[in-house]
Amino acid sequence: MLLDTASLYFRAYFGVPDSVRAPDGTPVNAVKGLLDFIARLVQDHHPDDLVACMDADWRPQWRVDLIPSYKAHRVAEAHAEGPDEEETPDTLAPQVPVIEEVLDALGIARVGVAGYEADDVIGTLATAAAGPVDIVTGDRDLYQLIDDARGVRVLYPLKGVGSLHLTDEAALREKYGVDGAGYVDLALLRGDPSDGLPGVPGIGEKTAAKLIDAYGDLAGIMAAVADPRSKLTPSQRKRLDEARDYVAVAPTVVRVARDVPLPDFDPALPSEPLHPEALEELAERWGLGGALRRLLLALER
Repeated sequence: MLLDTASLYFRAYFGVPDSVRAPDGTPVNAVKGLLDFIARLVQDHHPDDLVACMDADWRPQWRVDLIPSYKAHRVAEAHAEGPDEEETPDTLAPQVPVIEEVLDALGIARVGVAGYEADDVIGTLATAAAGPVDIVTGDRDLYQLIDDARGVRVLYPLKGVGSLHLTDEAALREKYGVDGAGYVDLALLRGDPSDGLPGVPGIGEKTAAKLIDAYGDLAGIMAAVADPRSKLTPSQRKRLDEARDYVAVAPTVVRVARDVPLPDFDPALPSEPLHPEALEELAERWGLGGALRRLLLALER
C-alpha cells in the first residue's frame, strides 16, 4: 500500500475541525485525521507493506523548465536554491513535521527523494513491486499507474478513507474511455488548471478520449495532424498543430517518474512502535490520544 501522504493529510486537515488541538492549543487536526486514515486503511485492507510517500519537492525544477506554469499559482514563496514554498494553510504547515516525527517513531516507512514529488516515488515503487499494489490518493494523476495485469489499482477517497472508490482499468475505461497508459495522453490534452497545465485549447476530456480511441495514443494523434487524409476536423487539426511545442514537452511533465533513486528502507508494516519512548513523548505533547491508540491497535492485528 502506497500513500500519497500530502494528499491524505490535506484531506484530513479540511475534514477534521481545527478545534482538535494539542494541550498547548496548537491545532493537530491533520495529524490526528491522518492517523485515523491509516488505522482505517490497515484495518480494512491488511497490507503487508505500507509506505508513506512524501513530496521532497512538490514542484521539481525539471518540470518547471519544460512548462513554467506548472503549479505556479500555488507558489507562496519562490527560492533561488531549493524547492519553492507551497501555499499551505497557516495551521497546517506546522503539523507536517509532527506527522513525520510520529510516522518515524511508529516505524512506518516514510520516503521522499530530493528533486521528486511523492507521485514519482509512488510510480517507482509501483513499477518495481512484485505483487499487487494499492495506491491511496486523492490525486487523479496517479490513474496513469493503474495496471490490471500487475494488480496496480488506485483507492480514491470519496469521504475520509472509509469510503474509497476502487479504480481499476474497467472503472477507468467506464469513466474516461482510456486505460492507465492512455490517461497521461488524456490528461495532457485536456489540461489541468489545478496543476497549471494549459492543455490544448478546445480539446476537452471527451474529445481527447475520442481522439485517443481513434488514433491510439498521442503520437498517433500528432501523426494524424500531419496526414491530410485523417478524419480530424479542421479546428482539431489547427488547434493540435498550434500546440505542438506544448505537446512535445507535456508528456515528460505529466508522466510520473518510474526510476527515482530510492534510499534503503524497510516497507514492512510494523506490529509495534519502532521507538516507543519517542512515540509516547509525541503522544503526550500533541495530545494524540485516541487516534494513536486506534492506529496501534490496528497494527497489532
